[in-house]
Amino acid sequence: MAVQLFIKKEFSSVYHKYMIPVSNNIMDMILTYVKDKQKGKSPEMALDVGCGTGRYTLPLAPHFKKVLGIDTSESQINLARQYALAENASYMVGQAEKLPLKDASVDLVNAGLAAHWFEVDKFVHEATRVLKTNGCLAVHAFHPYTDIEYGNLSEDLSALMTEVWDSLFKYSVKSTEYMLHQYQHIYEAVPLHDKKWITDIPVTVQMSILDTMGFIQAVYMYQVFAEKDPAGASEFLIKTEQKFREILGKNADSTLLNGRFKYYCILACKS
Repeated sequence: MAVQLFIKKEFSSVYHKYMIPVSNNIMDMILTYVKDKQKGKSPEMALDVGCGTGRYTLPLAPHFKKVLGIDTSESQINLARQYALAENASYMVGQAEKLPLKDASVDLVNAGLAAHWFEVDKFVHEATRVLKTNGCLAVHAFHPYTDIEYGNLSEDLSALMTEVWDSLFKYSVKSTEYMLHQYQHIYEAVPLHDKKWITDIPVTVQMSILDTMGFIQAVYMYQVFAEKDPAGASEFLIKTEQKFREILGKNADSTLLNGRFKYYCILACKS
């Protein structure tokens, strides 16, 4: 049921608009790793697996001659074609477990905020197959629990966000446990000897109340909640926003909060 949500046009639009921005720190880490492993050669082809609406495809585009984004959701691919525009970027519906590319044809396989939905053993086998010699694999996401900081209100704001996550986790599936363990199972499954697993990477995102409430709605667990109990989910959002406003007071609408996220990243090279 959770995976099916990504097929829906309405959820794709919410996800595209409100999911937190791509981390420049993570992108820089990946691109530096690729540059180092390419040993002076210019990388030609990047593959963004589980690309969604092209959130990671687009920032990869300036660094490769071609970049292809694939996703199982036609609605997300349609949005990627509409919004994530770059002359050297293309998109297609496809599966992480059966990549539509030839052996040894790709310099980078990237999977951002997506690999917990894959059949991991099949995905890493396919990723290894399509990578060229010295080609790189990058798999990354962030820990679901989020701290929010704003002056002396940080403790109350973070406690409220923890309360939100605890409520939403009632609607979680197995894949979310993989995120809680920072993709350890994927790192162990990668069949390449040259690999590293970097955890607890701090990333700060500035968020208004509108951004924060949108982010909550962009999380699949909220969408499952809304399908099972539309009235309850709507009431949950209203009460959560009221609690944020009570904590922040009269300046709530003009306040920018610091969302503190913990990212993790697996990097590997096919030698």
